[in-house]
Amino acid sequence: MSDKLPDLATDAVFVNSVPVPEDAVEVKGIDYSKPEAFNSRAKDLIKGMKTMGFQASSLSEACDIIDEMRQWRGKHVDELEEHDRKGEFDDQGYQKTTIFMGYTSNLISSGLRDTLRFLVQHKMVSAVVASAGGIEEDLIKCLAPTYMGEFSLSGSKLRDQGMNRIGNLLVPNDNYCKFEEWIVPILDKMLEEQEESVKKNGSEALDSSSFIWTPSKVIDRLGKEINDESSVLYWAHKNKIPVFCPALTDGSIGDMLFFHTFKASPKQLRIDIVNDIRKINSMSMESSRAGMLILGGGLIKHHIANACLMRNGADWAVYINTGQEFDGSDAGARPDEAVSWGKIKATAHSVKVYADVTIVFPLIVAATFASDKNVL
Repeated sequence: MSDKLPDLATDAVFVNSVPVPEDAVEVKGIDYSKPEAFNSRAKDLIKGMKTMGFQASSLSEACDIIDEMRQWRGKHVDELEEHDRKGEFDDQGYQKTTIFMGYTSNLISSGLRDTLRFLVQHKMVSAVVASAGGIEEDLIKCLAPTYMGEFSLSGSKLRDQGMNRIGNLLVPNDNYCKFEEWIVPILDKMLEEQEESVKKNGSEALDSSSFIWTPSKVIDRLGKEINDESSVLYWAHKNKIPVFCPALTDGSIGDMLFFHTFKASPKQLRIDIVNDIRKINSMSMESSRAGMLILGGGLIKHHIANACLMRNGADWAVYINTGQEFDGSDAGARPDEAVSWGKIKATAHSVKVYADVTIVFPLIVAATFASDKNVL
């Protein structure tokens, strides 16, 4: 038997490599045998993940993009003509990025709510887009807690016990009863104010953007009424950060509005979504630079992306969700798909991190938004 390797196998296995480019980056991770790796700060940890590969590298890139959008500064207000003095300005009067943050309801149900509240409390975002659950769950948590459970708990047994499961979280039915008791008098008052405006100004009042209820105005009012510093909406109201929810009726709030139509009949609280789409699109068009921070997918993701279409695309975009693109879903779509629609600029810095937001976003915030010594 010959000891010579078969030429066919040799040619197949030992294919010559092309020269490695001089700027090629070597894969490396975090070496905990080195003293500097102990007790790492979040920023250092994320930096060490940059050349690790897979989603670790995407996570590190997301932090770089967020720092870019946060640190960008344009012209000083005094350098601009009156008609150009639009968008966001920092405390020194320089143009800054308008940051649109979107999140789905499950993230407010989870403990990530405290992290999201931190960003709104310290004015680190310019506008928020949330699903209906992302509105009501924030308010309900001010009235009663959500509890830890298990993914494997029996749905039928929980139903008999009056417990609702969100993943491995549990929400007692009583929480929604407390929510109803809290919100109905507010809806009554809002309807009363609507009727008073109609009496005073005629039917034109319902066509007046200065009074008319929109989802964002309803949410602002609820944030004012809750008066609880643990609430995202409380701080949004206090800091005048608009919270948009184009599907406000898709949840317990929708149930309350439905029941209220019978209670208040023949009168009816009217909420106009058209004024809100004008408001968020106008914010986008007036922005000097626009950044998207998308936590989850679906409605909240597309609503922000479509607003950025009105300015010919966002300048920065970070997506974090577990959606896959093979089914053509919006949640699964990568940023490059949005480039094809004009929702992200072709020159923009963007990334999608395929991960559970509750795992990676606390790390991201620790390494970016909360890394400055003068935050608090």
